[in-house]
Amino acid sequence: MISRYLGDQITHIQPTKKAILLIGARQVGKTTLLKQLFSDALWLYGDDADTRQQLSNPNETVLKNQLGTNKTLVIDEAQRIENIGLTAKIITDRLPNITLILSGSSAFELANKLNEPLTGRKWELQMFQLSYDEMCNYHTAFTENRLLKQRLLYGYYPEVVLGEGNQQTILKEISSAYLYKDILTWENIHKPDKLERLIQAIALQVGQLVSYHELGQIAGLSSATVERYINLLEKAFVIYRLGSFNRNLRNELNKSRKIYFYDNGLRNAVINQFQPIELRNDIGALWENYLLAERTKYLSAKKIYCNRYFWRTKDGAEIDYVEEYNGEIYAYEFKWSSATKAKFSKSFVEQYKPVETKLIHSENYMEWLR
Repeated sequence: MISRYLGDQITHIQPTKKAILLIGARQVGKTTLLKQLFSDALWLYGDDADTRQQLSNPNETVLKNQLGTNKTLVIDEAQRIENIGLTAKIITDRLPNITLILSGSSAFELANKLNEPLTGRKWELQMFQLSYDEMCNYHTAFTENRLLKQRLLYGYYPEVVLGEGNQQTILKEISSAYLYKDILTWENIHKPDKLERLIQAIALQVGQLVSYHELGQIAGLSSATVERYINLLEKAFVIYRLGSFNRNLRNELNKSRKIYFYDNGLRNAVINQFQPIELRNDIGALWENYLLAERTKYLSAKKIYCNRYFWRTKDGAEIDYVEEYNGEIYAYEFKWSSATKAKFSKSFVEQYKPVETKLIHSENYMEWLR
């Protein structure tokens, strides 16, 4: 069994009696983890029509009868239940001996229903695909490092990691069956082909500055619709945006953004490219996407809170990744080959005086992700 960091976090906060909200992309292992932690709980499923009807307009008496002697209630796919926020509020306020856990794959829907009713009454945790660190703990860092090229191609979805020999089939199933499900369901999108073209265009521009206008031309969408779809894809945990760092220099880009995928395998499945690393011309994009995704997981697991950016000027000077902790700057360049020399902009270094400037490559990345 692969131990997940969130398991320890959930166990630690459980005695507080606040509701626990576990969110994340489909197929990352939310239900599996909760089954391990709360096997004796009462489980209710938002996919079930009877459950939706019973929990949409409940009262304290109905909930008490339904819970019986159970001390823990898990509601899976909670975003599908109308008024779930009010239901959760009743449980946390009036049934203090009940531990309530809610899970869902649709942040934009679940958060909207829970934020106001559960203000001050919940812990919100995001679950990612498996991480480099978790896999090192599972079968040693030596073994995981040997699998680096495979991770760049197939990523860290649990079913993919455990499905030796079937990675492409599993990823294509995830990308076709689950990738757009929340968005298509909740946003009533009637032309998923344009959404698919949009995400393919994003996948081909990983690590590059993106233009909503250009993406719209490729997908046949307006710039406003592109921005709305990107926002939805981000809230469904498919992609995330990285903004540009700017403070003082006149020629810094200040409204630009880059877009990355939470998982390399999903990115490759979207564009149906699984050629070996040695035969690819996008190794730089794969490496950058991998490092940023794993760094995201690392920061979340270690509860390190920082601002995250890339940096670029109008004349093309660039730094791949910048972290800001309490006003201190750390700058990183990403190169697949350890033989490549890192060049950090003189103007950036002089202006911001970073605490650290470091090249992250395939021979030293391990220390940066654990």
